[in-house]
Amino acid sequence: MSRFDEVIAEHCPNGVPVQRLGDIAQLVRGNGMPKTDLTTEGVGAIHYGQIYTRYGTWATETFSFVTPETAARLAHAEHGDIVITNTSENIEDVGKAVAWLGDCPVVTGGHATVIKHQQDPKYLAYWFQSEAFYLQKRALATGTKVIDVSARQLAKVRIPAPPLEVQHEIVRILDRFSELEAELEAELEA
Repeated sequence: MSRFDEVIAEHCPNGVPVQRLGDIAQLVRGNGMPKTDLTTEGVGAIHYGQIYTRYGTWATETFSFVTPETAARLAHAEHGDIVITNTSENIEDVGKAVAWLGDCPVVTGGHATVIKHQQDPKYLAYWFQSEAFYLQKRALATGTKVIDVSARQLAKVRIPAPPLEVQHEIVRILDRFSELEAELEAELEA
């Protein structure tokens, strides 16, 4: 029996509960923050377009900033929150998520939602990359040229919500897999 099997047997003897995201998290829709608001210093800012072009599964630093005055009117993400895109030109990028693991709060604007929760943030961020989420977001998405999955629609998504001990073990395994993948890519490039 693997370590994962042991953790599941101990913490989920009757199976993994599945819940609506809206039942285990608060979703705060961003507003505003066009690219023209971005600066090179100030309050850390995650622009929705950067989530699918520059960020990975989690982040501790931002690529952009906004002035404190601009930050005051934007949605705030604290350590552990998820920032997820609501809008994209394609179904693959809409719903891309990044777990904010930095020390200071950051802000985000329109076309993004901050997910505040009590789950393992990396577990959620990894789950938002899953086929199970992809199928659900595809069914909830609206639009043809610009694809949108609103915060209200995201709240309907059903997610496996095992106890934190199980989530931590899943994250440990996926983090290790990601490390091995990065090492392999580095070797192939060399």
